[in-house]
Amino acid sequence: MTVTRAPQGVSRPTGNDAVLMSIALVAVSTSGPLMAATAAPALAIAFWRNALGGAVMVPVALVTARRELAALGRRERGLALLAGVFLALHFSTWIPALSYTSVGSATALVATQPVWAAVLARLQGFPVGRRVWAGIAVAVAGAVLLTGADLQVSGRALTGDLLAVAGGAFAALYMSTGSEVRRSVSTTTYTAICYSTAAVLLLVTCMVGRQSLSGYDGSTWLKLLAITAGAQLLGHSLFNVVLRSISPTVVSLSILLEIPGAALIAAIYLGQRPPLLALPAAALLVAGLALVIHDAGRETEPSLPVE
Repeated sequence: MTVTRAPQGVSRPTGNDAVLMSIALVAVSTSGPLMAATAAPALAIAFWRNALGGAVMVPVALVTARRELAALGRRERGLALLAGVFLALHFSTWIPALSYTSVGSATALVATQPVWAAVLARLQGFPVGRRVWAGIAVAVAGAVLLTGADLQVSGRALTGDLLAVAGGAFAALYMSTGSEVRRSVSTTTYTAICYSTAAVLLLVTCMVGRQSLSGYDGSTWLKLLAITAGAQLLGHSLFNVVLRSISPTVVSLSILLEIPGAALIAAIYLGQRPPLLALPAAALLVAGLALVIHDAGRETEPSLPVE
């Protein structure tokens, strides 16, 4: 098995990785509109997308990566499990935030994910330049404008805002931990462990919160399958693929482009009109991402992926 060096600082994506990230962005952009149209509790949707994703990836890993699974060291196994914990915590904080504060505020605050990713990289001793910080600030500003954040002053809204910020931090921890795992573990093995772990924890969360996990009609199950196939298996998994060579900071920042993508899909299929600032806000997002990528150096030597 060839070891891949996954960068933790800030690194520029290659042509192939840029294509994979673009496909992943299109896939995850379907998540919001589909979740909004699915007649099931939000946390139940989070459980099913991870449970169904794990149900697909675990058999694949057992067939194609059995030797790798058996040979996993304690450190790699522990990090993959930890990434699943962070993924579950992300869903368990970000989704409830929508019940306490406005959708705009929650979406804008969870968009702080790339800021947390850069902070984590800096705490680990990896270089994060001034232009990178500037690019992150521009991109997050674009996200705030696009979501129409309307921060409210109330105890309930503050709880939701804090949950959303926590959701962004846990998403960054999920990406950073996954990047570390991907140094030596294939995407198949990693996602099988990560999604299954998140599903178990979300199941416990749903049971404690008495969330209905069944009794849905056929249309709801079809939407759950679509969310799993698109946002989970194609979107999240492809982001995990590129973590082998792209830093969590750049991946986290690129995910902000999901916001205008989801807005466009919602406008076409759900008839939801985007805000007037949609175009300039999206331009800020792209400009911020471009600034980060332009300034990004390649701090790691290229190597073959573990797949």
